Amino acid sequence: MGIDTFEGRPTYNRIMEETTHAVRITLEPLDDYVVVEQLDEEVETRHGLIIPASADAQARSGIVTAVGPDASGVEAGDKILFPKDAGFDVRLGGVAVKVLRRAALIARVHD
Repeated sequence: MGIDTFEGRPTYNRIMEETTHAVRITLEPLDDYVVVEQLDEEVETRHGLIIPASADAQARSGIVTAVGPDASGVEAGDKILFPKDAGFDVRLGGVAVKVLRRAALIARVHD
């Protein structure tokens, strides 16, 4: 920081350094809500079950990333199916996720 004068009065010149900070945002679901990161591609399980990604599909697939304290039977890392119009769409740190009630989940996919 340097001191200059302008018409006899001191002025302060500040050098501002622009820094970028990686903002880490976490979403902690409450009650029986779960956070799901959607899978957009067609998924085929090891057992041959094909889960389509077409717009005609009534169900979507995704990976559970967070689970509320009252959501039983599912945990983070599970691959699941859910109705395509269920839940709430949320953008979190540039990533689109769905926030759904546990009861909205159709099935867990084991592959």
